[in-house]
Amino acid sequence: MKKVMTLTALILTSFTFNASAAMEPKLEKKLIEICKTGMSDNVYKFNKTVRDYKINKHRIFPNLVCNGKSFHNFAIHHGSYRVAKRIEPFIQGKTSITDLAMTSSTSQDLSVHF
Repeated sequence: MKKVMTLTALILTSFTFNASAAMEPKLEKKLIEICKTGMSDNVYKFNKTVRDYKINKHRIFPNLVCNGKSFHNFAIHHGSYRVAKRIEPFIQGKTSITDLAMTSSTSQDLSVHF
C-alpha cells in the first residue's frame, strides 16, 4: 500500500511541475508582440502595443528577453534607437564603487556600469 501511495504522489507531483513550467499562451502572445514592435523604430506603434496589452513597464522591461537578448539590447541590435531610448528609464543599472586610496597598484581596472 505504501508503494502505491508513493508512486501516486510522484506521478502527481511530476504533472504539477510540468504544468507550472509553461508560460500562459496569452502572456506569451503579448510578449511576442512587444518584441516585434521593438524591431521597428516606430514609437507610436510601440506605445500603442504597450497600452493595448496593459504592460507594466517597471515589471516587464528589466526582465524581458527577446531572442536571447535583453529587450533594450534587442531593440538596439535591430536599429530601433527611439524605442530603446523610450525604455531606458525602466532598465535597472549597476554601479560599482572602488576606493582609490586603498588600491595599491594603478593597473587595476576602474569600471562603472550604468
